[in-house]
Amino acid sequence: MAEELLITVSEFETRVAKLAGGAVQEVHLAPASGYSLTGNIYLGRVERIIQGMQAAFVDVGLERPGFLHVRDIEGPRLIQADGGEAAAPMDIRQLLHEGQKLMVQVAKDPISGKGARLTTQLAIASRYMVLMPFTDHIGISQRIEDDSERERLRTLIDEVRRDQSIGMGFIARTAAEGADREALDLDVRVLTRIWDRVLEKKAGAGAPAMVYEELPLHIRVVRDLTDPDVESIRIDDLDTYRRVRRFVDEFIPEFSSRMIHYDEARPLFQRFGVEDEITRALERKVNLKSGGHLVIEQTEAMITIDVNTGGYLGSKSLEETVFRTNLEAAAVIPRQLRLRNLGGIIVIDFIDMEDEEHRRQVLRALEKAAEADATRIRIEGFSSLGLVQMSRKRTRESLIQQVCEPCSQCGGLGYVKTPESTCLEVFRAILDDARVRCDGPRQDYLIRATPEVVDRLLDEDAEPLKRLSEKIGRDISIQVEPSCLPGDFDVVLVQPMRHSN
Repeated sequence: MAEELLITVSEFETRVAKLAGGAVQEVHLAPASGYSLTGNIYLGRVERIIQGMQAAFVDVGLERPGFLHVRDIEGPRLIQADGGEAAAPMDIRQLLHEGQKLMVQVAKDPISGKGARLTTQLAIASRYMVLMPFTDHIGISQRIEDDSERERLRTLIDEVRRDQSIGMGFIARTAAEGADREALDLDVRVLTRIWDRVLEKKAGAGAPAMVYEELPLHIRVVRDLTDPDVESIRIDDLDTYRRVRRFVDEFIPEFSSRMIHYDEARPLFQRFGVEDEITRALERKVNLKSGGHLVIEQTEAMITIDVNTGGYLGSKSLEETVFRTNLEAAAVIPRQLRLRNLGGIIVIDFIDMEDEEHRRQVLRALEKAAEADATRIRIEGFSSLGLVQMSRKRTRESLIQQVCEPCSQCGGLGYVKTPESTCLEVFRAILDDARVRCDGPRQDYLIRATPEVVDRLLDEDAEPLKRLSEKIGRDISIQVEPSCLPGDFDVVLVQPMRHSN
């Protein structure tokens, strides 16, 4: 399927979209302050070790200390038991101590108030290769499935490594499939030079300090997202176009002819419908072409996706209608996960199907659609409750976390109290207070609330309000308070009004 990369740049932000068949597949947003910390390497200082969690908090100079688990510490992490029959996890205090300096890499961005997830298993990526300076392992991307190609790459990398007298490890990325020795040799040389500069910077730095910064967004996405299906790379900023063009000419020369400087008056993202797609990606509901729809809910613990037939009535049996809706949903869901950058645990509630073959076909459609995602995905089968559980690696904030914040009116709840329920609360508050003050000096009440609540108190609830006033023997007045949010109100005590004869 034909793909395109769109890069729009201003002094305030950089935005990138990947399209396939004209439909937006991925969106990456970077304000002027930066894109993502993932991949950055820091010289950090161990602040605190939590033995019960087998983890440490490491100060790397960010707003919050990063989190480093014992599993993410490079080097020997297992102590072999006597006789070599069993192994026990090494205690983190045998590996780290408070105040220790060490190099760490950001594996996951700070998300939802949590610090960055760190690792000492450093990796630096280029176009075809990933350098792993603390191992001597040679790995091949799992997406390269041909055994002969895997063996060819392994042999080439080993030869290049021996020729350059390099003892570090490398992983061939998916883009390396079909690459010749010259391309791999160049990548290895570039990566080793980068690593030498990292060591030089580390030697002259004090902790905490950043010793390696990942490429800016416009370069990183060209490096990571270009594949043979990408037919064009459109960039609307001339300076950025020239910088990316230099990178492409040096490292991906086969894409040089596909570089396009977009200089039309109509904004690039509007021209290709990306702006509208971003707006729709912030909504809970996703309409399907058949008339059905998805409801996507993002919570702290997981992502839930509910599939509904909606307005789709089908033309045969109910089972066929349900199957067709689920089949379409299975093809759409992975794209929505990529577009919204949703990760973690994902639970999909497909519409119940009686036919076991229909279930298998829906699961296969989901797996097929997920193959286009470069992010690691694991899909489980249908549970006894008819739910499909899957996971998608999460490395940065979702789209909605990047561009939205909790509603100031509902506090992130997603709902606000109705004027009717607010009026009932007002009545209860006045009644409860009047019972406490029944023996005290007389004071009347003033209700301050939103215009909607005041309107109801003057209309539908005027009679109940009058009966309440008579019951407690006090006057109750009403006042609009513009600063009140839906569901909020104030009940204040005021001196009784003096009535003239």
